[in-house]
Amino acid sequence: MSTDAIVLLKNDHQEIRKVFSAFEKAGPDAHVAKGQLVNRIIELLTVHTYIENEVMYPRVRDLMPELEDDVLESYEEHHVADVLVVELAGMKPDAERFTAKTMVLIENVTHHMAEEEQEWFPKVRAGLGRTTLQEIGAAMIEAKMTAPRHPSQPSALKKTIDAVIS
Repeated sequence: MSTDAIVLLKNDHQEIRKVFSAFEKAGPDAHVAKGQLVNRIIELLTVHTYIENEVMYPRVRDLMPELEDDVLESYEEHHVADVLVVELAGMKPDAERFTAKTMVLIENVTHHMAEEEQEWFPKVRAGLGRTTLQEIGAAMIEAKMTAPRHPSQPSALKKTIDAVIS
């Protein structure tokens, strides 16, 4: 398995997209299936945003100050996703706005992933090189082992609160 940070993040993106697609294909009355898929989305996004916020973004910010604006925009995009995830975690799948809120989350995260893959990752790869990206990836793998899986966990709550008050 590769420890390249960008490869790891792209793998996460693929897994997230698969669950998004399954949600989009679920029928309008598939409340149980949609609830299960949203629980999986919540877990995947909670872990993913955690490792990016705690490992990837701070390292890139330190090593490539010219990408400061990109990193700050990514933090804000994560903040929007975190707020929607927290709201979805407290909703029932048959709630009137459950599907609409999930679709807004999917649209926002899909935009964020595409922007990272097409614009940000190439800049980071060119600026940091293979060895540094492998070191960051190894740190991300380690962080993933203890990352929160649900927004109600203390480390996830701290991340969301920091985003709100920052």
